[in-house]
Amino acid sequence: MADSIAEFQKRHEYLVCVDSDGCAMDTMDIKHIRCFGPCMVDEWNLGEWRQEILTRWNEINLYTMTRGINRFKGLAMALREIDGKYRKIDDLDALEAWVAAAPELSNNSLKNAIMENTSRGESHISLEKAYAWSNAVNHSISLLAQDERKPFEGVDMALTLAHREADVVVVSSANLGAVLEEWDLYGLLGHTDAVLAQDAGTKAHCIGELLKKGYKKDHVLMCGDAPGDLDAAKQNGVYYYPILVRHEPESWTKFSFEGFSRLVEGTYGGAFQEERIRAFRANLGG
Repeated sequence: MADSIAEFQKRHEYLVCVDSDGCAMDTMDIKHIRCFGPCMVDEWNLGEWRQEILTRWNEINLYTMTRGINRFKGLAMALREIDGKYRKIDDLDALEAWVAAAPELSNNSLKNAIMENTSRGESHISLEKAYAWSNAVNHSISLLAQDERKPFEGVDMALTLAHREADVVVVSSANLGAVLEEWDLYGLLGHTDAVLAQDAGTKAHCIGELLKKGYKKDHVLMCGDAPGDLDAAKQNGVYYYPILVRHEPESWTKFSFEGFSRLVEGTYGGAFQEERIRAFRANLGG
């Protein structure tokens, strides 16, 4: 299995890209409810409004059309709302500026930005706190019990089926270590050819680089559960297969019995693709 785009080699004419959290793995809800939101409340000392803030965090990151937003984008969005509704968040403009301008939104990128500021004699508390928060989130996720981080029903069958005729690549914005651990634990890495996570770049970038390996665009399918996955597919002109929130097992069953076969038969585009996207938007209230 390749650990980078550079090492990845095309084996089949078809390519299936699969998101991890909330798509293949039933981990998105628990990570946000138990890790992301609570770590933000603790890092910024927001306990006075804990329940209201956690409820809003989950709305932003799980149950609306901003589902799956990059962790730092979601953080900046939530902190801006908190700044306007509860109390001032110091130095928030600096975090928003980094989120808007950084070519890569990851722990390493943020660490480098902090080091560059330090070398210039500058200090931005919002960047330092965001970095501490993100590391705390990763640590908190690592403490989740193994049986709380498992694949959705139907994923193993779907990936086994797809891997017979297509290259399968995990394309995720999650932490690489967590993705590898979770997929290996349940034997899913054997159905994949590469794992591209947060450190590999955006999902759109990863799909674009994979296309350079020689795939036809109508032979490529992105499986995801969030608007960002749909956008990544659209930016590259490839197909999108949605895993519907709260209907994940049914979505994977439909992939196995109809979605993938349509891809290889050349009937995925048109009415079927449009119907799947409408169902996806309706499911998130979009």
